[in-house]
Amino acid sequence: MEMTCTRCHQTVQADSCYCPACGLPQLVYTAEGVPGQVAPEQWNEAAVKDASTVDWKPALRAAVMLAVPAGLLSSMISPMGFLGLFWMAVAAAWAVVLYVRSQQPAWITIGAGARIGLVTGLLGAWLAFGISGGALFVQRYALHQSSDIDRLYKTLFLDTFQERTQQSISGMSSSDAAQVQSQFAQLQTWMASPDGRAGMWALGFALNSMFLLFFAVAGGALGARILARKRRPEV
Repeated sequence: MEMTCTRCHQTVQADSCYCPACGLPQLVYTAEGVPGQVAPEQWNEAAVKDASTVDWKPALRAAVMLAVPAGLLSSMISPMGFLGLFWMAVAAAWAVVLYVRSQQPAWITIGAGARIGLVTGLLGAWLAFGISGGALFVQRYALHQSSDIDRLYKTLFLDTFQERTQQSISGMSSSDAAQVQSQFAQLQTWMASPDGRAGMWALGFALNSMFLLFFAVAGGALGARILARKRRPEV
């Protein structure tokens, strides 16, 4: 006999105490005292607490272990930095797997996996942000590669901004286009200044860190979901 989870509506076996998809404890009726009926196993509050909460000492150990290489691979100095979102998601999922291996029962909910992914993403994203900013500083002032950095900045920011400006004013009237173009010219002048360059680089690194964090949370939740399908707590 099968039943349906009240949270995610996935199929749950009648003798299962937990939903294999979302981990929600299921209401199980016992058949004690009924002739010919076998009582299914019972879940208890201790097992539920272990599955839905995080023991942060081993979780932080796993998060740091995976966040460091993920942050390095996602930074500006990595030749594979363009795969940063992938590295961060894999690191978060792997951190969940390492954490679960040390737990009893060897299973956690999706929410707990997402929290481990969040911590992994915070550590990895901040590391990638710091390494990228430090590398940019060293290249400009220690290695005297300012011309290469300015050329890259022009390609990434100034040229792209100018193209977006032309697309924005293409459908406007001449008076409105002149006003908008004047405002955009002032903004472009600021972007070309030293303060504007530093601000735009910092903004770019910050946006990249936000995406890394989002994918880390998704990776941690995905890792917990995969483990939930393969295992369920022993109670």
